[in-house]
Amino acid sequence: MILLQLIYSGIALGMIYAVIAFGYQLTFATSGTLNFGQGDALMLGALVGLTLVSAGVNYWLMIPLVCLFGLLQGSLVERIGVRPAIKIKSEFGWIMSTIALGIIFKNVAENVWGRDDLRFPSPLPESPLHVFGANVLPMELLVVAGALVMMLAVEFFNRKTIFGKAVVATANDRDAAALMGINTGLVITFSYALSSLTAAFAGVLIAPLTLTGATMGAVLGLKAFAVAIIGGLSSGMGIIVGGMILGIAETTTGFYISTGYKDVPGLVLLLIVLAVKPAGLFGKTAIKKV
Repeated sequence: MILLQLIYSGIALGMIYAVIAFGYQLTFATSGTLNFGQGDALMLGALVGLTLVSAGVNYWLMIPLVCLFGLLQGSLVERIGVRPAIKIKSEFGWIMSTIALGIIFKNVAENVWGRDDLRFPSPLPESPLHVFGANVLPMELLVVAGALVMMLAVEFFNRKTIFGKAVVATANDRDAAALMGINTGLVITFSYALSSLTAAFAGVLIAPLTLTGATMGAVLGLKAFAVAIIGGLSSGMGIIVGGMILGIAETTTGFYISTGYKDVPGLVLLLIVLAVKPAGLFGKTAIKKV
């Protein structure tokens, strides 16, 4: 039963990784670039959410406000850090720009909210539920449900709306989409806004399960990037599977071996995937990796 409980916790953790990694996929598909400050978007979302909740805003009302903040933050990153690099066709400019902006956001957070980790009040009861012989926290169930709803909502948007189809067209062939009259620059901006929205949403989901602070995003962002590479930057299913593999590997390793080694299995898997199948477990080899 302990193993089942570890699997439950691993799935919840893995779905958070998957939501963040989904943001990497969104920007890579439309522009061939990645926001290496994605973890800091999660951190800002969690801290802004904590501020709103502390001010008396209901947790459920706070979520759309944080998502709106994520949209604005992502648009700012694309406008300042990515668009100039794309214009001059710089292969590495956007890498340094997004990393630099992430550091700036972290420093701003430390000055606004302080360096100490803060407790985020849980909107659900903290007593565990008994599911198939193992205990699971209600917040962990919310994390899994929320992550799935977010990814399904984005998928529905891409398939059923006009602007979503423009996003898909830009992802398939940016030059052809531009010739068809699609404003690819606006689409790329939107993809960055949407990626930061998903990260901010992940931040307020995971915050009640952990401590909230200016440094919380760095490790989560890095592990989500590993998930994106393991699953494949071109595959939504790969992102989900990669997230669950990494999450379960961490929780089981931390319990059965040592918490000091819980990060090792995921990184070993990353190295193996890069050596054997560089496009990821579910990725398409025709896509150029960054």
